[in-house]
Amino acid sequence: MTPKLELISFKLCPFVQRAVIVLKQKNVDFDITYIDLNNPPEWFEAISPLGQVPVLKVGDEVLFESAVIQEYVDEITPPSLQPEDPLIKAKNRAWISFGNDILFAMHAMITSKDGEVMAEKQKMIEHKLAQLEAVHSGGNFFNGEAFNMIDAAYAPMFMRIDFIKNLSGLDLLEHTPKLTKWSDSLLKLDFVKQSVVEEVPQMYCGMIKNMDGVFASRLCD
Repeated sequence: MTPKLELISFKLCPFVQRAVIVLKQKNVDFDITYIDLNNPPEWFEAISPLGQVPVLKVGDEVLFESAVIQEYVDEITPPSLQPEDPLIKAKNRAWISFGNDILFAMHAMITSKDGEVMAEKQKMIEHKLAQLEAVHSGGNFFNGEAFNMIDAAYAPMFMRIDFIKNLSGLDLLEHTPKLTKWSDSLLKLDFVKQSVVEEVPQMYCGMIKNMDGVFASRLCD
């Protein structure tokens, strides 16, 4: 019998959110412990080899890296969220990795103190989103009508794109109708809505303001 799981989290981390989405979609009973990454407790430093979240405690064992945690949870709670076709499964994994670059570019865009860098990151994001649009099925989810692991991986990105639109008026999905449909499908799912704490939109806005980058001046009152 698998011990009760405990997820170590930072409230704003999109990679933790990926794991929470899978856990909630699978109706797994788990505890979640929030820490301050700027002032982590000593016990966290002892169990996290990278000093990052998410970390999943499985009894006395510890897993790290969001993709590893997602796949572990998926394997112990059939049926799988992965496509049955090995080639599609492999391609999905590659596009999940691709999505990491978009998340990192988004963070750089909203925190950069250099206007040229901010504009460069926005252009990079829009280019990558256009690439993603080109390979999307056109259905409610990436592969069609079934919710798969790749959908759990991209939901946090779309949630942050939605925050950015609401806060600044910038619609990064303006020219990607398939991604807009995908985003709408994901963000209305209860287990996606419940994958973050209620105050996350305000925390995201506060983070942008506190970083005092160029993008902060674009925030709506």
